Amino acid sequence: MSEFIHNFFNAEIMAKSWRIILVGLSNTVQLAIVALICAALFGLLLAVIRGLRNKVLDALIIIYVDLFRALPTIVLFMIVYYMLPFFGLSFPLFWAAVVALTINGAAYFEEIFRAGIEAIDTGQWEAARSLGLGFRQTMTKVILPQAIRIVIPPATSNSLELVKTTVLASVISMPDLLYKAQQAAGLWYNPTPLVLAALIFLALLWPFVRLTSYLERRMA
Repeated sequence: MSEFIHNFFNAEIMAKSWRIILVGLSNTVQLAIVALICAALFGLLLAVIRGLRNKVLDALIIIYVDLFRALPTIVLFMIVYYMLPFFGLSFPLFWAAVVALTINGAAYFEEIFRAGIEAIDTGQWEAARSLGLGFRQTMTKVILPQAIRIVIPPATSNSLELVKTTVLASVISMPDLLYKAQQAAGLWYNPTPLVLAALIFLALLWPFVRLTSYLERRMA
């Protein structure tokens, strides 16, 4: 038992690695916030565009959604950071991670927002048109306010998944929580920093897991 504690819950190693872990935590929080906002807004934009019922735009968005929901996110990170520079699109490390997470997350958010918009009764569209409202006014003043209530639970759940996906940024050497934990583990040849990183993730995300469950029950 003492060997297990020494290898995975070593208090001395935790104390030594805390500052390194804290840097990674700060980077992870920043990455998660920026990527989440960008993915949600881009996904919402795509869902609104689909509301135009343009066959060409619909087909392009469907291809986009299907492609990036099927493509493993870890591959997308490598494409954005290593492949795109060959085509003249080079991003700093942080923004490469943001772009990869945004592209992937927006595909899921689009489906969530689209489902919420389509769940609104068609009579609402007809009533708005009878009042002389255009598409933009109808969407912003009539449809989206009602759709928000519907999409909150699945959007919260998807946000949680996106935050967890930030750990994949370590594959492009983004100094996030996992990367810094691996770095600390290598310094002292002990996996305790990785356990510490896992505990931090658990402490941060557990409240959101409970929030998601609550919202699903509340909005049912």
